[in-house]
Amino acid sequence: MQLTPSKINTFLFFKLPAAYFCGVRVQTISKTQCVSTVKHRWINQNPFRSMYFAVQCMAAELTTGTLVMQYIRHHKKNISMLVGQQNGVYSKKAVGKITFECVDGNLVAETVKRAIDTGEGQEVVLKSTGKNSAGDIVSSMNFHWYIKLKES
Repeated sequence: MQLTPSKINTFLFFKLPAAYFCGVRVQTISKTQCVSTVKHRWINQNPFRSMYFAVQCMAAELTTGTLVMQYIRHHKKNISMLVGQQNGVYSKKAVGKITFECVDGNLVAETVKRAIDTGEGQEVVLKSTGKNSAGDIVSSMNFHWYIKLKES
């Protein structure tokens, strides 16, 4: 079964309700990229009238994690995935609609395959960049995903 934006957004509602109620949504998924959006609203703002950094982080992580889930599902193996480290740079006030994009699907494919072939845990660093409606970068985040084939 292929992952679709609708399936991921339903998953958010049941498994990650904080992201769902803050307005985080997947827009598109392909083999190489995932795009999510979130709009600045009262529920996800900070005291400085912009989007709270954690909401941006949720939207960014979703783009990377969706790609990892997609490749794990493709291989139909029992594989675990975990974010072990994250860092971000916030370069502009996040107001309006922010679009996050990760284009590292090829890295994910290679890493999942390597985890299956070697039986050893693997790490992949995936980048997600958030832009406002003017195309200006508001934040850029790196997620260190650890992927490991589970023992049967």
